[in-house]
Parts: sequence; structure tokens; C-alpha cells
Amino acid sequence: AKMQKYLLYNAVEPEELPILKELSTIEICKVWSGMSRHIYKQLLKKKAVEIGIGSFAVVTAHANVAEGKVLPVERPMFILSKTLKMFYNLESDETKIPDDTPVVQPDFEEIATNTHFRHEIVEQCVQETLLYFAGALRDSKEVEFTFR
Repeated sequence: AKMQKYLLYNAVEPEELPILKELSTIEICKVWSGMSRHIYKQLLKKKAVEIGIGSFAVVTAHANVAEGKVLPVERPMFILSKTLKMFYNLESDETKIPDDTPVVQPDFEEIATNTHFRHEIVEQCVQETLLYFAGALRDSKEVEFTFR
């Protein structure tokens, strides 16, 4: 049911984003950089991380190396949730999380400890950013999320 809140029929109102309004851009970036490090650590442990609108996972892709030679490479990917894709009428390649990959939720306690923010702030900041992102999808705006 966590994902339902990102299926928006109406535009996101500023009052639905109280933490984003309160934090500075630098603070929001700090939270997300903590989130990014946390996700990276989980991917190294061969786990996928589900964040409400989709999941980060390591999937096998095929790289063309030399004349007709193909090499399987593992690469991290963000896989948008199917429901979200259908709801917002988005097209993307059909990528699946490998069956043997355990899927976990982000550990906001741990991220909070590493970023020196309160646990509630971290969780709320992430959820509001995702809500804002969903709002942009709803309005067909172009969105760019950069993860190191």
C-alpha cells in the first residue's frame, strides 16, 4: 500500500511537502547522498532496495565487446514499479529483478545515524521527494535524478 500514495490524481500541493520546504537544498542533498550510499551498500550485498516508486537492483546486461563478442556485465539499475508505469502511461524496457535477489526496504535509522539527521526527517524527506517526483510524472515534466 506504500506505493499507492505515489499514484496521483491531483497535483501535489506545497503543504504536502512540509519537510522539503523546511530543509535547505544542501540538507536535502545530504539526505539523498546518505540514501545513495545506503542503497550502494545493499547492492554490494546482492540485495535490491525498494523505495516506493520502484527498486534499485543489480541486473545482468550484455555488453558488446569485440567483433560479435558479448559479455554479461552486472549493472545497477533503477526499475520503476509496474503499477506506476501503467498509471502514468510510461514506456520503458521490461527489466526484472533477478528471482534470487532479496528485496529490502531502506533502513532509515541507519541512514539517519550516518547523516546526523533525525530518523523521521530522513524518511519524510525521501517520501516527499518521491511525491514531488510523482507529481512531475503526473504533469509530464522532465525529471532528472542523479545518483553517484
